[in-house]
Amino acid sequence: MGVGDPASLVEAVALGVDQFDCVLQTRIGRHGTALTSTGKLHVKNAKHTLDHAPLDAECSCEVCSRHSRGYLRHLFQVNEPTAARMLSIHNIAWTLSLMSRIREAISAGTLDPLRREILEVWG
Repeated sequence: MGVGDPASLVEAVALGVDQFDCVLQTRIGRHGTALTSTGKLHVKNAKHTLDHAPLDAECSCEVCSRHSRGYLRHLFQVNEPTAARMLSIHNIAWTLSLMSRIREAISAGTLDPLRREILEVWG
């Protein structure tokens, strides 16, 4: 399958695909990248050293609720294994939330506007 990025997910759903299997969320999480409502966020970037914001202000996952970008960056800098795990947890939760939004849009008949919104950020 291998479809896991937000743009590909919404496009595949629009074409009728309803099952996905991909390691993207954990792979990029292990390397310090978070999926967010504004695109990819590279946690290892030095600009996040003193950043007290969550990975994504719109995400209610356990990681975003408890930890800042700066703290997660610190964990990567000191090679703490839980850093990769936390970003993987966030990325999976974020993707599940995205899929929930897509299901709701299908039910409401508003998939096309959501699709455009996702493609603006991820396309």
